[in-house]
Amino acid sequence: MMRARVSAATRIILLPGVFALVLAGLFAAPVAAKPQGVDMSAAIDDRDITETSATEPLRLQPNSTIRVAVALTNNSDGALHIRRVDLAGHVLGLTFFSYSTAVELTIAPGRSEALKYRLDLTGLEGQATGLIVADLAVIGDDGAPIASILLDTDVRGSMYSVYGLFGIALAVLTALAIADAALAIARHRLSTNRWQRGLRLLAPGIGIGLIFGFTASVLRWWVPDTGLWLAVAGVAASVGFLLGYCSPTPEVEDLAPTEEDETADVETVRFPDGATS
Repeated sequence: MMRARVSAATRIILLPGVFALVLAGLFAAPVAAKPQGVDMSAAIDDRDITETSATEPLRLQPNSTIRVAVALTNNSDGALHIRRVDLAGHVLGLTFFSYSTAVELTIAPGRSEALKYRLDLTGLEGQATGLIVADLAVIGDDGAPIASILLDTDVRGSMYSVYGLFGIALAVLTALAIADAALAIARHRLSTNRWQRGLRLLAPGIGIGLIFGFTASVLRWWVPDTGLWLAVAGVAASVGFLLGYCSPTPEVEDLAPTEEDETADVETVRFPDGATS
């Protein structure tokens, strides 16, 4: 019974980390795809956003206003109908901050048009903090991006933002996974099967890799590119699995009582008429 409870706890702790990686791999599609025949350039506060980098990101200050300028050239055969411009920050395929500005613009074939507007960053403090990859996209009538440009941003939000709480949740799940594995090792409850021991230490490895990426983002060491972050988490998970797989095989201890033990525990009771029970 004890082994069944431990295995269930391991699955509960392991599944969120595996699910996060699978979900990120499925939905972390490139957001800077640009249809053929559409040229786009953009500047924020008179700075070309294509020139942003991890060392020189675009700083976004909560409750401030930024000036956005977008230029589009329609080299296609049909007219382009622009309905809004989106600025959104993504981590592991998830959106952590987003601002949409409604516009009404139609660009005829062979023509170029420019958009200029001010964007109020109210509420940014509660959405994200740290270095985050963002994209500025122009959206058409059907809700699909017509063109977009990636940029690196330095969001000066709060640790109690949605992104900050996401990192705190990762830390809690990782701590639970490490505690579960440590207790299993201390109580000699690891499986005698090498693959099961490897899977037991896989969850802490995944968590450590994800926490490293989050910490590096919040401390502004790097921009958490999805591919690089998943690679770090994959390496950490592989190390954890190998540690479990290559660990010494524990001695088998049968916790279930044997038939002899059960017989020995039964007391013989004699009644006055000589019957026993």
